[in-house]
Amino acid sequence: MTNQTTMTQQELLTDILNQERTLIKEYASNITESSCTNLRQLLLNNMTEVAADQYTVFEQMKNRQMYETKKAQQNEVQSTRQKVQQLKQETGF
Repeated sequence: MTNQTTMTQQELLTDILNQERTLIKEYASNITESSCTNLRQLLLNNMTEVAADQYTVFEQMKNRQMYETKKAQQNEVQSTRQKVQQLKQETGF
């Protein structure tokens, strides 16, 4: 007898979202470890595509109220911008 487990739509989308996140992390890690320009560009292109796919899944979940997000307070946004700007100045990037 075969037991078949059926995933709900939310479970399926959550699984896809998590897999996409994992792929993005792996691509990012491999990009930083690669010294070959062509390979780095290929990995970067692939990571960009996966990130777009991840965002599509995220938007679907958000629109179906399967993924709640918190709106950032304006002061939090401004504080983060200032920290990034300060970091850029300190590092020269």
